[in-house]
Amino acid sequence: MTDRWRLAANLATAANAVLGVGAILYTLAGNPLWAMLLIGCGIGFDGLDGLLSRRSRAPPSRFGRVADSVADAITFGAAPALLLAFHTAHRSIWAPYAELAALVGAAYLAAALARLAYFTMRAYARKDFLGVPTPQSALAVTVALLFHDVPGFQSVQPVGVLLGGTILAILMVAPIPYPKIRRGAALRWPMVATAAAAALALVPLQFRPGVGSPLYDLSYAAALAMLVGVAAYYVIGPFTVPRSPPRAELRA
Repeated sequence: MTDRWRLAANLATAANAVLGVGAILYTLAGNPLWAMLLIGCGIGFDGLDGLLSRRSRAPPSRFGRVADSVADAITFGAAPALLLAFHTAHRSIWAPYAELAALVGAAYLAAALARLAYFTMRAYARKDFLGVPTPQSALAVTVALLFHDVPGFQSVQPVGVLLGGTILAILMVAPIPYPKIRRGAALRWPMVATAAAAALALVPLQFRPGVGSPLYDLSYAAALAMLVGVAAYYVIGPFTVPRSPPRAELRA
């Protein structure tokens, strides 16, 4: 008899992948705001996948691990990489940086794929992540774009966006431990609040509110909260990972 929790987890993984494909299509169609919203929804389904998997009595399967990584590669690898590389808004501003944007997008995708391949083959058994997980990287890309591309809460700054994308790519493959957001994790509730802020920032923007309108101000305030939450994970996260005891203690 099929474990219902495992089946539900697989459906959540499939939903994550479908949302990632939608984000890619919306980016190519020139609607990055919808793409960012679908990436945010994908993060929710990715978290739901993990929650349902832990409820299952069946042992973790290689198929589930590979399927999860493939979905993550689409939604948190290819979709954010395309957002970094492909720009239909502010064409005159982005035109001088077109080749550099494509290069940064390719580097981001390569780093995400390398990180996911390593996780699938070896690092899945770790109690923490080695390198920033791809969902958090995708969320950081979204924050960068909200402030410096579309809608450009502060200003349109291609150099800042591309520099940020490069740093995010490096941090995905850097050997720095980052916590898994599970029950009891120090950053669990701050990251839940960050996810809620992402919804409050991205949903009103789909209605294209005018600058200074209540919806615009709500999105701006929520985006600031997102920025704080993402920065907290990047900066504070490594310090919340329990350190392994010295080898002498392990032998004792």
